[in-house]
Amino acid sequence: MPQIAEIAAEARRLVREAVKGSLATLDLPGGAPYASLITLATDASGAPTFLISTLARHTRNLVADPRASILIDGTGIGAGDNADPLQGARLTLSGRAEKTGDPAVRRRFLARQQAASFYADFPDFSFWRLELESAHLIGGFGKIVDLAASDLLVPLDSAETLIEAEPDIVEHMNDDHADAVALYADVLCGPADKDRDTSHEPAGWRVTGIDPEGYDLMRNAEGRRVTFAKRVLTPQDARKEFVRLAGDARAKLRA
Repeated sequence: MPQIAEIAAEARRLVREAVKGSLATLDLPGGAPYASLITLATDASGAPTFLISTLARHTRNLVADPRASILIDGTGIGAGDNADPLQGARLTLSGRAEKTGDPAVRRRFLARQQAASFYADFPDFSFWRLELESAHLIGGFGKIVDLAASDLLVPLDSAETLIEAEPDIVEHMNDDHADAVALYADVLCGPADKDRDTSHEPAGWRVTGIDPEGYDLMRNAEGRRVTFAKRVLTPQDARKEFVRLAGDARAKLRA
């Protein structure tokens, strides 16, 4: 069985790549479980964030009792017609949901869920974050692991300048290095096909967030994650990693 560090890394990737999940709250008035679908993003540490309306049943439930869990489903990704629908990983995150006015949460969420910009400022909508307490990963047959919040969250200590510069880094990569962003997504996050002509393919990939462990990519409703070789703490460190990863991607295409 893989070591806990490898399993925790798989769980963190699931959270970072997720664009939606099932939110479970305790339903009023009896406290029965109530599950609903929400769109997701993460804060810089990796805690899941979401945008919900006071008109929604799950929001009323959270106001009364903040205990909640979110199921992220990674099963069936890339599976064939006859594949087992339970094949693949799924992760349940448990904790307490709290409303947040953190502008970084808003910025990162709307970078990932652009359609939400239409209603994000409606008076009944607000941003929430799940303050993680534990997680339960089923990574496939026989790989069932309980994880602590510390296994899922990326420490942000000493990375203040990176977090502060995140909006500028994201804008710069998307505006000035779209070709490299496409390489990251299509080569580093998927199988490279050196014989495929991509010159006329719309890339559409964009960076939506960066943190000390890696950065997030998005195209339409698909999320991908690139992990740094080592912990990145400053914008200068990030630039070096972006350059290195672009070189790795080009080398992989030539191989």
